[in-house]
Amino acid sequence: MAVVRTGDELSFVCPSEATPTDAKVEGPWSAFRVVGTLDFALTGILARLAVPLADAKISIFAISTFDTDYVLVRSEAKEATTRALTSAGHRFQ
Repeated sequence: MAVVRTGDELSFVCPSEATPTDAKVEGPWSAFRVVGTLDFALTGILARLAVPLADAKISIFAISTFDTDYVLVRSEAKEATTRALTSAGHRFQ
């Protein structure tokens, strides 16, 4: 689960069964997690994931935490996402 507050909104990313009843909902989503803890000195991690997906016309919703990054795609794009990232040299565990 992720909770993000800005001056204009409060966003929750959570399992569909935990969605507040009065919330504006988008989805369903499939999540891909970057494996391992990422050092803040590393650059371009998210770009290396986003560019092949943009080239494949797949929209993403990215979430970064202190340790790693997550890329969420609409669930109907899950297989196309796997193909695009695999073609770009990424591996899945």
